[in-house]
Amino acid sequence: MSKNRSSISKAQSYKEIGEFWNTHDLADYWDETEPAEFEIDIQSEITYYAVDSELSAKIQAFARKRGISPDTLLNLWLQEKLQEQQS
Repeated sequence: MSKNRSSISKAQSYKEIGEFWNTHDLADYWDETEPAEFEIDIQSEITYYAVDSELSAKIQAFARKRGISPDTLLNLWLQEKLQEQQS
């Protein structure tokens, strides 16, 4: 942990910070907080595709019979189909 950062808990480690906030309420220390600005750049590893609702129901039923998730089933099918196309 950086020594340059102030801390309400005065903790010396992340573990101590966690222990402090497990037993204290931020509302009791609100006047000691400062605004913070930051940017988050989240890039999802999941891409969603629209599927017709009737087709989706069939996929879900098919996957359930095989004991796998619809996501897994679709990924397997698409992977197989793409391998066929590349051959």
